[in-house]
Amino acid sequence: SMPFLLCLKKNKSPVPLGRSIFQKHTPPIQQNYQALLELCLKNKCLFTDDTFPAHISSIGTGALLKKLPQNLQWKRPHALHKSPIFYASNRKQLDLCQGLVENCWFLAALEALTFHQDILAAVVPQNQSFERKYAGIFHFRFWHFGEWIDVVVDDRLPVNEAGELLFVSSVYKNVFWGALLEKAYAKLYGSYEDLQIGQVSEALVDFTGGVNTRIKLAEAPPDLWAILTRATYSRSLMGCQTHLGATKVLKNGLVAGHAYTVTGIRKVTCHYGPENLVRLRNPWGKIEWKGDWSDSSYKWELLSPKEKILLRKKKEDGEFWMSLRDFKIHFVDLVICKLTPDLMSQEDGKKWMYSLKSGRWVKGSTAGGSLGFCNGNFWMNPQYWLNVLPVEDSKKSPRTCNVVISLMQKHSTKHRNRAPHLFIGFLLYHQSLPFFPGQYQDSNRKLPPRFFTRHQPVNKHQVFLDEREVTHDFHLEPCVYVIVPCTLEPQQESEFILRVFSRKHVLREIGGNTSFTLCKEIVDRYEGKIWEDFFTKHFEQVMACNPEINAVQLQRILNNISWRNFQSFRLNFSLDSCQGILALLDLNATGTLSIQEFRVLWKRLLFYLEVFQKRDTNRSGKLDLVELHAAVQETGISLSNEVCNLMAIRYGDPDLQISFESFVCFMLRVEIMGEAFRNLTQDGKGIYLRESEWMMMTLYS
Repeated sequence: SMPFLLCLKKNKSPVPLGRSIFQKHTPPIQQNYQALLELCLKNKCLFTDDTFPAHISSIGTGALLKKLPQNLQWKRPHALHKSPIFYASNRKQLDLCQGLVENCWFLAALEALTFHQDILAAVVPQNQSFERKYAGIFHFRFWHFGEWIDVVVDDRLPVNEAGELLFVSSVYKNVFWGALLEKAYAKLYGSYEDLQIGQVSEALVDFTGGVNTRIKLAEAPPDLWAILTRATYSRSLMGCQTHLGATKVLKNGLVAGHAYTVTGIRKVTCHYGPENLVRLRNPWGKIEWKGDWSDSSYKWELLSPKEKILLRKKKEDGEFWMSLRDFKIHFVDLVICKLTPDLMSQEDGKKWMYSLKSGRWVKGSTAGGSLGFCNGNFWMNPQYWLNVLPVEDSKKSPRTCNVVISLMQKHSTKHRNRAPHLFIGFLLYHQSLPFFPGQYQDSNRKLPPRFFTRHQPVNKHQVFLDEREVTHDFHLEPCVYVIVPCTLEPQQESEFILRVFSRKHVLREIGGNTSFTLCKEIVDRYEGKIWEDFFTKHFEQVMACNPEINAVQLQRILNNISWRNFQSFRLNFSLDSCQGILALLDLNATGTLSIQEFRVLWKRLLFYLEVFQKRDTNRSGKLDLVELHAAVQETGISLSNEVCNLMAIRYGDPDLQISFESFVCFMLRVEIMGEAFRNLTQDGKGIYLRESEWMMMTLYS
């Protein structure tokens, strides 16, 4: 019997059955940023982008126009603020807020990106400013259907009569990178209106070129917390969405049908035992969850004073905590995007390969539709030969290989939302079946109709979705397979790209170009990946044996690290320093560090070491007072000269020289006490503490 093909509908308008002439995807206009910048500087003029003009046509033609103020104007940041800043790397909080465009999906993904500064820098080139070489031109990079493209914009932004930005803005009114990136993304997809509807998963892929894992929270795996932990402390971006509802803002404070960013997780210790918490942010920058573990919840009183002070922020900033149990109830799905698809396979640190093929469904030729229509034309769809190969470097040589297959459809018009998505999916077949005579096994001929009537696909219950991308995770035995991408209904036209990720494979199109597409290694050149692998290699086994480490174990680990790229460093953390570090980071007062707390320390150590080496200009292994001031400033923290001098007296040697070990203790204390102040202050000027809280924060830290 034929497999039952599911189709998940979203009550969209019917999809047209195609056109008489195949309409190719319209590629974005390519402009040379550097050449345009130099031309404007030479002519001493500000750039104006005629391809995305400061005109109502760039905003759109539909419902968004009704929201616009009457006296809409386009202004450059210099006309909106006396000292505009492109990007402020020292901001410790998420600072973007959604505007009139209903693009919470885009903003939730963008905020997830800000947790990985190196990946963010690939999307938002950092050498741009409103001062040096300013010519009113900016550029951003997006992964667009298989290739990275550069999108150039001028800096004219739509504002109301009061000079307030209509769309994405920053909490800090002089910061403009978010508004300009949104403009570039709107240009890429046709208009601001084309960003009205979308999914977090789409924007995450556009920012990274990565692969998504989607977890339906109602059917969440039992190891969801372990998956979240791996995702949080590896190079992953996470977003999620609430259930649809008739009421926009629910009584519990959540917004129905709304995208949120997952900004962190934490296992806390209550009087009754541990509790797993998830931290989320509403892209609106306001309106928060009101249930357990919200800013005003009684649950915080069940924690130690220090843990409560450092985790709870009593501010209406859109960010909040909730229990994992409530998260699974109130959110529909969780999307995790990684550059390599190793999250679910637990094969971190292993090499992954990928292949990419472009194809098209053409009416009357390759638009065969799905098997569910029983039209005998299914075999006409494009077919791809996939050879999944065993991996030589695998110690255990597992019987099955983790393979991720992704199918993405391209929109045929310049405007992203003008034509609705087709329902798409793909079927996967074993080719190593007794059916094959020689002419099909070794030739470049498509499999005939009778093959598909006689054999079941590996994915018998393929769900067709009207989404841009459909991704599935398989565990396959090493052998030959055939992938058949298709639309749900026959004679529907579109271009598509097919991506395959695995440890090792070969992919080629059947009946088309006979050349093989050799899989390429996924190289994560971002700095953070190097350190992520380094941590995995050195500490995962240690932490598996000792999920909680004490000061003696911490000293042993830190002093035995062979610091890659820093061979000149031989660290010498004293037991007293390690006890001080532990006291600062041990939020639940257990006298030990959990793996979460240790990962926080690890990331800070890498950052401090980079800053320390940069400012230790004479390579003495110590910082003097001038170098210390510069190093603190480099971290993005503002300290007065008096405080810096006091800390040098407290942590320095008799000559007020600061070693790296002392610098770590000093910086951790500054950051944690600063975080405590920001969480506790109501007016930004002072705080109120109970005596027990004061003692905990000052004596045990």
